[in-house]
Amino acid sequence: MRLDVGIGEMKVSASPQDIIKTYALGSCVAVLAYDPDARVGGMVHIALPESKVNPEKARKTPGYFADTGLPRLVDEMRKKGAHPKNIRIKLAGGASIMDEKKTFDIGRRNVVATKRFLWMNGLGVIKEDTGGKISRTVALHIQDGEVVLSNAKNQWNL
Repeated sequence: MRLDVGIGEMKVSASPQDIIKTYALGSCVAVLAYDPDARVGGMVHIALPESKVNPEKARKTPGYFADTGLPRLVDEMRKKGAHPKNIRIKLAGGASIMDEKKTFDIGRRNVVATKRFLWMNGLGVIKEDTGGKISRTVALHIQDGEVVLSNAKNQWNL
């Protein structure tokens, strides 16, 4: 079954037939987490680095922010049997699509905030496809942890 993840949303699964997918990642960052031993995977679609800009939204939609979405992702994976020490992290997104002058630089700030949280919690990034000026679609296959990215022109594995 395909589980679609919108902006600020998160999905976690332990069902081998599931594929977790998000679309049109621009400045947003998708964090793809997978425990190969437990075969539990999850994805959060982060829009902004810090929840202090909108605490009410963070309470309602924690996945919208790196500092509230990432702890929730790890917690939800743990509930399905994942062990934090086994979780492998991949990142996608963080582009500068509509911010040519990098006035706000949201994509880079999202990547930095995400990595900061992960490093502080002993969860290093093993692979990433971030930055640039392209929008990405990304899918996590729960059966084996494979991550497939695509855009209008190409498809590739991460």
